[in-house]
Parts: sequence; structure tokens; C-alpha cells
Amino acid sequence: MAIFQWLNDQLLRMEWLSNLVALLVKNVFDLDLGSNLGGSIHFYIYDVIKIFILLSVLIFTISYIQSFFPPERTRQILGKYKGITANIFSALLGTVTPFCSCSSIPLFIGFTSAGLPIGVTFSFLISSPLVDLASVILLASIFNWKIAIAYVIVGVILAVIGGSIISRSNLEQYVEPFVYGNDSLDVDIEEMTTRNRIDFATDQVKDIIKRVWLYILIGVGIGALIHNWIPQPIIDAVLGQDKWYSVALATLVGIPMYADIFGTLPIAEALVLKGVGLGTALAFMMAVTALSLPSMILLSNVVKTKLLAVFVGIVSIGIIIIGYTFNAISYLFI
Repeated sequence: MAIFQWLNDQLLRMEWLSNLVALLVKNVFDLDLGSNLGGSIHFYIYDVIKIFILLSVLIFTISYIQSFFPPERTRQILGKYKGITANIFSALLGTVTPFCSCSSIPLFIGFTSAGLPIGVTFSFLISSPLVDLASVILLASIFNWKIAIAYVIVGVILAVIGGSIISRSNLEQYVEPFVYGNDSLDVDIEEMTTRNRIDFATDQVKDIIKRVWLYILIGVGIGALIHNWIPQPIIDAVLGQDKWYSVALATLVGIPMYADIFGTLPIAEALVLKGVGLGTALAFMMAVTALSLPSMILLSNVVKTKLLAVFVGIVSIGIIIIGYTFNAISYLFI
């Protein structure tokens, strides 16, 4: 157990990096780590470097594994199951496939046109951006493994329940007709060589870093600002654990925002360090991830308003319930 804790601290939390950055701030910048400026610079440099290192390594590793699950194979796997079993497999596949909320929309069209029930595709649509394996490991590096594992479980449950409700609501008529009109042909899945998989994983790292680097820099900057410059009484007055509306407010604030989960993680970290409830911070992060504005705009082009409203309502209510539950039992994760 001690060895696991040491590996977790050094490989995921990167305490060695934190110590090096602390030396840099004190000896090179001549700043006190206890000061607002010194603490902010340490938080910013340490979190940025840590996130980029972990993200690069994790995306490469996970993308190599994900190269075995191209969209065609994912569709074929889902097509073998029916009912809630299909929703469960769809949600689980969403956690190991390399699709963000926006890139999941074309898959929604492909899966639906291929004859998969819309509830099954919505389970995939919820879990794919929400429970990304890289983000889970980053969660463990920022908080701990109990929180990361619990996040996976509630994310998958939300995806299964959300998709199941949509399946039973008979809302197929609220999918735009052109989605069903697309021809979906069975295609041969080209087997990739090891070199192909390495190239694919490398390209995924480059592509994802290119898409998220700005959000990481902004997110860490906001996190440093919250952690070192915003007075505790202000945080308590708005998002304190004694405020009954804190989770709902965090969810509503997160819904219209456009940011990647890797950019929201440092904000969630700073909020928790400031005493904000764990569930409140996670609710904000989940809302930004699962209900980002660009993905909702894209989705509105393939489903009608009623189905879009049902989807947003189910996910929003689910996130709020999860947030309040985490706040109520947060003592289990400390």
C-alpha cells in the first residue's frame, strides 16, 4: 500500500515537480510561496506542466488502445445488444472511445442511420465526452482514486439512465428525417499494423493538445486566481457548502460555457481547495463537459427542439442530483 501511495504521489500528483517549481519560485523569482503572487505562480506553473505531461502520456496510451475500436467496430458491437443491456454497453464503450462531445454528433447520425435505437446512441453521446479515461486519471492526480472511480460510476449510470428514459419515451419522430435517410453501409474494418497504431496515437496527442492547450492555460489561470486571490468569504457567500442552491447554480453556469474537461479540472481543484463542496465542483465540470454550447448547437441540427430539451433536461437534472449526492457523502472521499 505504501508503494502504491508513493507511486501515486510521484507519478500522478508529481510531488517532485511541485517541489522543483517551489524552488524556482523561491530562489529564482524570490517570492514567498505563502503570498498571493508566489502561490499563484506556483499553482500555475506546476498545474500546467503536470497536466500537459500527463495528458500527452495518457492520450498516447489510451489512443493506442482505442485504435482497436474505430466507429465501424463500435457500431457493430452495439448492434449485438438490445434493451438496457445495449444502453450499458453503449455507455461503457463511450468511456473508451476517443470522441469529444462535438465529434460524437456525427457518430450519433451514423449509429442512428444504421438502425440503432436513439436511446442507445444517446447513452453513448452522454458518456463519451463525460467519462474520458484520460480525464479520470487526471482526476485521480488532482483529487484521489476514490473520487475518480466514483466519477466514472456516476457518469456511466447517468448515461445508462438518460438513454433508457429516451428509449422509453418514443421520441424517434423528433429526429430530423435526413438522419434516417443516410445510407449506412457495412464496410470492412481495415486492420492496423503496430506502426499504424503508433502513428494514430501520436496524431491523437497532437490533435488533442492543439484543441485543448488554450483551455488548459485559461483554466489553470482561473484556478490560480480562485485559489490565491478571491477571498474565502466571497467563495462561501456564493458557493459555500451551506448554500442549498450551490450545485444547481454551478450546473447552470457550466451549461452555456465552452471549455474542455482538461481546462475545467484546475477550476474544480481550486474550488475544492477553497472549501466549495466536492459535488458542486464536479457538477460544474460535468455540465461544461456534457452540455457544451457547441455540441448543443450541432445536436440541434439533427434532432428537433423537444428531443433536445428532453436530453438537456435529463442530463442537467442528473448532474444536479449527482452533485448534491457527492456533497452529502463527501466525507467518504476525503
